[in-house]
Amino acid sequence: MELSYKNADINDAETLIDIYNSAFYDDYILYGECPAYGRSRENMEQSIAEFPKVIAYDQGRPVGVISTKCEGKGKYYIGCLAVKKEEQGKGIGTALMNYFLDGHPDWNEITLVTPCDKEQNIRFYTERFGFDITGEEDDGKVKVLWFRLCR
Repeated sequence: MELSYKNADINDAETLIDIYNSAFYDDYILYGECPAYGRSRENMEQSIAEFPKVIAYDQGRPVGVISTKCEGKGKYYIGCLAVKKEEQGKGIGTALMNYFLDGHPDWNEITLVTPCDKEQNIRFYTERFGFDITGEEDDGKVKVLWFRLCR
């Protein structure tokens, strides 16, 4: 697999909605809600403006996305790392994280949240990338963990 990457713009809203809906459908079913699932085009366009996104393509097919926000002084928040369900487990999430890290040599702290019961996500961030779990909170119907990576 040889991935290519593209910075998303508003013309990519439908592509992003498709990726998010595929990646987060199971969360929607499990929790009864998921802010990343079922977004409108208008909502996604607003999200693109607030949280820059990079789309990963495999042989021209969109397969994943990472959404981040610079909070200043080398601090970044990862709002979303999503891979289409049928493409998960192929290293796309790892490639997107590495693409982000390589493209932001100024980073000194990265934070994100993920649901407490998502063991695969927890292992991904802690074991593969060395994030620490720094807190826990209720986010509506879902209990989430806060993660931080510092250097």
